[in-house]
Amino acid sequence: MTVSWPAAQSSRLAGWQRRFGPTRAKGAFLLVTALITFGTLAVIAVLLQQPFVFPSLGATAFVFYFSAQSVQAAPRNVFFGQLIGVLAGVFALVVFGLLDAGPDLTGVGWPRAGALTLALCLTLSVMVWLKVPHAPAGATTLIVAAGLMTEPHQLVILLLAVLVMIGQAIVINRALGVPFPLWGPRDDASA
Repeated sequence: MTVSWPAAQSSRLAGWQRRFGPTRAKGAFLLVTALITFGTLAVIAVLLQQPFVFPSLGATAFVFYFSAQSVQAAPRNVFFGQLIGVLAGVFALVVFGLLDAGPDLTGVGWPRAGALTLALCLTLSVMVWLKVPHAPAGATTLIVAAGLMTEPHQLVILLLAVLVMIGQAIVINRALGVPFPLWGPRDDASA
């Protein structure tokens, strides 16, 4: 099965493919776009001393630039998927009495295991029910349920980082001629 690379449809990037070949062009495109996108977030994180970078954003960057026309890359799905992940993670922490427990990655006990499981199951199912799938949100909910980011200001920063990334993906993809939605997926029926 061949994955359709949306940048292949861009006349602005056709030269990359002629010069480097399709596979190297894809890699170069991802290298440059991820460097710009994640590099910007890393600079913001350092300047503000806030958690503007976290693991699930790496997967979001890949979706934005490798499969820009997929349902999962639609800005609406990215934002609401990540929001659902945050809310499900916090809900699971509350249910299992872990909201103030801090991170726990070494000796996971039954409450933490329950919170991680509940958070992931809620995130995945609610995204499907609301037709806003975004797989990297599954990692976000586990970050929250593991207690790595639970403070209200951290969760606000997390969602702000998602919004910054969405804005960058819109600007970068469109500037390079890659078809990219402004909000919803191009084909809501596939959600």
